[in-house]
Amino acid sequence: MIDGFSLDQLRTFVAAADTGSFSAAGRQIGRAQSVVSQTLANLEGLIGITLFDRTGRYPVLTQQGRALLEQARAVTASMDQFKARARGLVDGLEPELSVVINVLFPTRVLTEAVSGFQMRFPDTPLRISFEGLGAVLELVLDGTCAFGIRGPLGGAHPDLSSEYLLQIGYQMVAAPSHPLAHYRGPIPTKTLSQHVQLVLSDRSKLTGDKDFRVFGPKTWRLYDLGSKHALLKAGLGWGGMPVELIREDLDRGLLVPIEVADLTIASTITMSAIYRTDTPPGPAGRGLIEELQKASSRL
Repeated sequence: MIDGFSLDQLRTFVAAADTGSFSAAGRQIGRAQSVVSQTLANLEGLIGITLFDRTGRYPVLTQQGRALLEQARAVTASMDQFKARARGLVDGLEPELSVVINVLFPTRVLTEAVSGFQMRFPDTPLRISFEGLGAVLELVLDGTCAFGIRGPLGGAHPDLSSEYLLQIGYQMVAAPSHPLAHYRGPIPTKTLSQHVQLVLSDRSKLTGDKDFRVFGPKTWRLYDLGSKHALLKAGLGWGGMPVELIREDLDRGLLVPIEVADLTIASTITMSAIYRTDTPPGPAGRGLIEELQKASSRL
């Protein structure tokens, strides 16, 4: 019956094909040559196919054997992955890792960190959400995400632990066609309030009623950083953006920096990894935080 062959038989088949002889295969898998020979004969009997031509000094794969070898190799490799994943779960490895990233976090740092994470935890599914302000905290506090990257949100939360990652530059800008782009020197709040400020907002209960770096009543609130970027370049308002994201626009003159006279807040934003103190990240989560720290140190 073709369903009766075993994983051990497939491993023996792959070992014999890779080493070129039954004796070498036996040394590789810790079996006597006679056991290897009998195991392969039993496999051939079960599937009704001759895998090796034994007429010469050394066994040679038949055409049918070559056709089946890669599938046998894939089956044994898949089982090795299954066992490794099972061992990881026993040791506390997360079945999957969900994280939430502040929309201001540099994409190239995240990409480098995720690349390192994939090499260390190739079988752990990764779920990444992008949010702003208090929405990051909410997804961590309610247990939806194992950890998050917090940006411009003042104060510590009693239920959260924090680990510093990096600081990013934050610049107030406008399109060259915008009236504020032609103002010489620091711009007073009274002047700023006459123009629409584009403000990145969120729907979080923690910060939905709070403003950060808002200087007047005329605001358009957006929930997407890409949309804010596009509207700024179109001259439809002024506002702040991460320097890393707009560096090329500044170099090409598509956006120009503006200086705010009453801006007492630092022109940098501290980004930190946050997680519930009572449920810290497991091995995969800790691994991703470590990769984020390494990538951040190279920014």
